[in-house]
Amino acid sequence: MLGSFEQESGRYYNSMTSLGVSAEQVYRKNHLVPFGEFIPLRSLLGWFINEVLSIPMSDLSRGGDRQPLLRLAGQQIAVNICFEDVFGEEIIRALPQATLLVNTSNDAWYGDSDAAIQHNQISQMRALETGRMMLRATNTGVTSVIDRDGRIIKMLPQHEEGVLTAEVQGYAGATPYVRWGNWAVLALLLAMLLAVWRFKRSSANGENV
Repeated sequence: MLGSFEQESGRYYNSMTSLGVSAEQVYRKNHLVPFGEFIPLRSLLGWFINEVLSIPMSDLSRGGDRQPLLRLAGQQIAVNICFEDVFGEEIIRALPQATLLVNTSNDAWYGDSDAAIQHNQISQMRALETGRMMLRATNTGVTSVIDRDGRIIKMLPQHEEGVLTAEVQGYAGATPYVRWGNWAVLALLLAMLLAVWRFKRSSANGENV
């Protein structure tokens, strides 16, 4: 797969395109970065972004939140680009059909900070939540292979040219998070708050007696 900008019918997309023996398939980034990839309130702020700041490719189009999986090497691959892996509920839209997760990212923005490591940790969490391996390819790091338990199998050094090879496999099935998403966590938190409130109320009534 190759990351590139793509143009169709006058619209531009941040895309991943498959290469090789299979028919060409494309994933277009859906969750865009405000001001970096699209202009909020374009009628008011468009002139400032385009003429004053001159940020290239700052007005991309969304790819859609229900795109077909990429069928490659016998796997059904759910691609996410850059910080799309931050949003767990968006990742599980492709589950349980997807057998592998792939994240590609331009992490050069982070320089020598710990943000690139943190981004890799975010991908580790997505792998753990979904029970799927995550393959990450970045331009400056962290490029890694993460197993379905969220553990790093292999990783390239940051800011060095290299090629990462590893044996990976797809998985099937649905974890509790794939089934229920964030709703289960929110319900648990609500139940805990209710329990604390009832405990404090009963304690206060006991003191009054």
